[in-house]
This record gives sequence, C-alpha cells and structure tokens, in this order.
Amino acid sequence: MYIIIAGGGIAGSNLTKNLVKKHDVIVIEKEQSVAEKIYSRYGAVSVLGNATRIDVLKEAGIQKCDIAIGVMRDDADNLSFSLLAKNFGVDKIMVRMREPEYENAYQMAGATNIAATMELIVEKFILDIEKPDVRKVASLGEGKAEVSILTIPDNSQISGMQISDIVSQKNFPVNCVIAGIFDKKEDKFIVPRGSKQIYSGNQVFLVASKNDMEKAAKFLLHK
Repeated sequence: MYIIIAGGGIAGSNLTKNLVKKHDVIVIEKEQSVAEKIYSRYGAVSVLGNATRIDVLKEAGIQKCDIAIGVMRDDADNLSFSLLAKNFGVDKIMVRMREPEYENAYQMAGATNIAATMELIVEKFILDIEKPDVRKVASLGEGKAEVSILTIPDNSQISGMQISDIVSQKNFPVNCVIAGIFDKKEDKFIVPRGSKQIYSGNQVFLVASKNDMEKAAKFLLHK
C-alpha cells in the first residue's frame, strides 16, 4: 500500500519503522534534520515541507495514497491534513488526537481512525493497516491485557459454532475471554453464553493478553 505519514516525530518514526518493510511509506516533515534522520535510519522517502499545503501533498503523491496518517504536534494541523486527504479521495485517514474536543471535527473531516494516547497510537494504527478485521479498543492493567474487536469474515471456519465449542478447541487460548458479540444485521449487542452461536459478520469482543489475543485472532479469522 502507498502510505503517507504527516509528521516525523516519535509516533511518525515508529510507524515508519514498522511499515516501511511491507509498504511504500512517504513521510512529510517540516524539520530537515528529522526528515534526513528518517531517511537514513529507515530508508523511507522523506518530503520536506508542511503537510497542510496542497503542493507538498502532491509532491508526496497524495493522488495515489491508500492510507494517510496525521501525527503532527497540533490538532489543527492534523485536522487540516485530514480535510485535504479526504478532498483527494483517500479512503483511510488515521490521526493522532491530542485534545478530545477535536473528535467530532476529525470525524467530520473524514478521519476513519482516531487515537488519543501515545501508548496506543502506533500499535493501533499498524493493527488497523495490517489486520483490518481486528481493532484494539483498550489496554488494561498497564498493558497486561487488552480488549479487541474482531469481525468474523465470510466463510470463517467457526461460523455457526457455539461458543462452548470454540473455546474448547486446542488452538483457542485458554486465557482469552469472549466478552460480547455485536450482531450488525440485528443491530444488537449480545452477552454471550456457551450455547450462543457466532456467525460471519458478527463483531466479537475479546479480552486477553497480547500474545493470547494474536492466537485467538488467528483462530477466529481463519477461513
């Protein structure tokens, strides 16, 4: 995928480091020393300039961008970047939000993913890019556990199975809890019981450690 990251700070650098091996990553950064450091360390293309300017975005290739990520210092800049990315037809726009008051504005500007804390931003965005069927929503116990939402894909091997049968499978981690199910067709949240069946299209809420979450996702999303 073609990914433009606006901002080469801590979040931008970490995102670049994790994404550049699999994707075409272009970083827009105003400070020359930072832009040069990103290029020398990670080999990502760096564009020197302000990501709220149309000419700079065009130089970065916004016309062919699949994912635009705004992680600049100010919400006002990230908001402007989101609006411009939306104007160029970018489907997925991710932003770092510093002030909660900006959330509605970000949504109106076309942001599809909003992260508020530095703790979650890199992991959340990478997860949404690499595994769009999995969405981390919270971290518990100082990172010892997390809450994630998985969308069961079409033709899933577990579609139609009861929860009791799913959790008894040897490949499903013992310490992972199915905490809820959202049925999008019926538009209702279901508190799961052992006899409840899970179907393709359902959103499943899981609570587990990071390692167990990865194992559970691999099992539930397998077709």
